[in-house]
Amino acid sequence: MRRIILIGIAITASAGAAPAQDVLKGETYASGAKCLTAEHEAAAKAAAAKSDAITKEQADAIVSELRLIRQLLEKQQAQLTAAMAPKPAPPEKVQMNIGNGWYAIGRADAPVTLVEFADYQCPFCKRFHIDAYAELKKNYIDTGKVRFVSRDLPLEFHPFAMKAAEAVRCAGDQNKYWELRDALYTNAAPPNEEVIKKAVESLSLDTKGLQACLDSDKYKADVQKDASEAAKLLISGTPTFVLAKSAKDRLDGVRIVGAQPFSAFQAAIDGLLKTEVAMKN
Repeated sequence: MRRIILIGIAITASAGAAPAQDVLKGETYASGAKCLTAEHEAAAKAAAAKSDAITKEQADAIVSELRLIRQLLEKQQAQLTAAMAPKPAPPEKVQMNIGNGWYAIGRADAPVTLVEFADYQCPFCKRFHIDAYAELKKNYIDTGKVRFVSRDLPLEFHPFAMKAAEAVRCAGDQNKYWELRDALYTNAAPPNEEVIKKAVESLSLDTKGLQACLDSDKYKADVQKDASEAAKLLISGTPTFVLAKSAKDRLDGVRIVGAQPFSAFQAAIDGLLKTEVAMKN
């Protein structure tokens, strides 16, 4: 019995003396090895997660930097959009000789001259007359700052434009040029024979004398001369304006195209007046 006990102890001691690395071998302690391996993996993952984690301050810094990058990109995009956007062309310079017999209103010595080439049947000419001309007259023409010149450019596809232009000039023979001009532009209907007739009657003009003027084509060549000069200046649409410093023989100015609002004329005229004052000083 004593011998058996000793043997048991020897076996137990022999097993306990096994090298430590054998404990991790799957083939010797399969279940134990698997458990130890899982624990090591979990510990390794936890360590990796801890090493990859960032502080709140670091996260805030990253967000702040991303925000700055976004703002920079938006600014660059805005600058690129602005650079690529079409810009309004600067007013084209134009030179024109001053003719005799121009129909003008305002002081002869006004520092600025504004010439309009217009068509009485053109809806945009009507818009200019209604929206901007009254303000121009009140603020610049009547105050002696601007001399306004009316010239004709009847367009071929407006069948009554020529007749209206001749009628207004014939009214000028009775000192009613500007009155008939205004009556045609303020009429709700575009000019035709009936509209012209009623406008003439409303101004108590000598209708027979005016009709005789029209029948004789007295002013037809003068209207055509205005149109020819407009073509030489490369003016083909109505209304088109020439704004310039007043002179005796020739106007050196800029071309303004279309029924611009009063504010556009105001800015252009004021700029020219400031230049004139600066040159005198």
